Amino acid sequence: MKRALVLSLICVLGLGFSSLAASLTGSWDTDVTIDPTQTSFAAAIGLTSNITVNYKVGDWTFTSLTKLTDAGWIGQQFGTVGVLGAFSLGSTLIFDPGNVAFSSWQTTASVSIAGVSFGANFLLGDDPATVAVEDGTMLTLSASGVAGDVSVGGVVTLGDGIDCDFDFSSVVINVGFPFCCADISAEIAFDCSGFDYVTFGTTGIAVPSIPWLSLDALLKFTVDDKSLTLTPQVDFGDIACFSLDIDVAAAPAVDGPLTIGDITINGIGLTCTIGDTVTFTGYTDYTGTSDYYEWYKISTANTACCGPFSFDLGFYFNQGGSALFDLGMIDANMTLQVATQFAFNMGLKVDVEGGAFTLWTVGFLVTW
Repeated sequence: MKRALVLSLICVLGLGFSSLAASLTGSWDTDVTIDPTQTSFAAAIGLTSNITVNYKVGDWTFTSLTKLTDAGWIGQQFGTVGVLGAFSLGSTLIFDPGNVAFSSWQTTASVSIAGVSFGANFLLGDDPATVAVEDGTMLTLSASGVAGDVSVGGVVTLGDGIDCDFDFSSVVINVGFPFCCADISAEIAFDCSGFDYVTFGTTGIAVPSIPWLSLDALLKFTVDDKSLTLTPQVDFGDIACFSLDIDVAAAPAVDGPLTIGDITINGIGLTCTIGDTVTFTGYTDYTGTSDYYEWYKISTANTACCGPFSFDLGFYFNQGGSALFDLGMIDANMTLQVATQFAFNMGLKVDVEGGAFTLWTVGFLVTW
């Protein structure tokens, strides 16, 4: 009940602000899925709903994001970004409604002075991006600049993300400069024990007479050893309206010869536009990694009675089927912009073999 009251308060506050400021915007994005193959109604109904409210005052924007599913209120986030003089500031606070506590608080600041960019990142709690920091405190300071053909940057990290302190953790300095015919990126790192490593790298080394192959090279020195890593980069490009799904047997080679092995074509695709609004797409998969070895899709986008309208219809054919063509699944999706601030969408998947539709999705997006 308390959670329902808090959620209601958030919605009421959002509606109240709308009468005070014209700069209040937001959206309500909801999808309801129905899976008739489930044995109970509770298991058959799925819900995802995100309510976003943005309140802008001058150079500052305050944001609230509420996440709901069929399991209830699962997430709440508050954030702000703005400008204070020459500084750009941002702060994000993430709550976990299930544990009635906040998961993280992250604040960033940046400024550019005389061509040199400075940045700071303060984090308390779990890292929302990588979950690499748990229940700790971390402060990261960075700086970067360019002088002619040379670029220099550095990052100093304080705090280890475990205890609430600011013990020195690491410093990383990176430099970019041209050398002979290559652009070199260098990086040197120190940790609590002293020198950690230094690397020199370059990318896009051309291979004579093989235009689809290039190499990246990274030379790394540590206190105990050094290593050279060669990494192949393969890009065959497109062939007119056809596309080929190609794999090349190659992996990064460390301190050894680089071997380029078999070239495998996993599938072939075709895409073309018919008229002004209809697109035809086909694909055949030779690998057998999915249930369907071939699929075709027709999609269109145009203006209907009320606004933009898009529709696509896909046919998927079974892998290793015994019947002629052996159609396995039909997938249809539709989106209609009913009004400037309201869009309706619907999706339907039909299991041809089972003789029934397997998933039905109905959703809407409201913006203001």
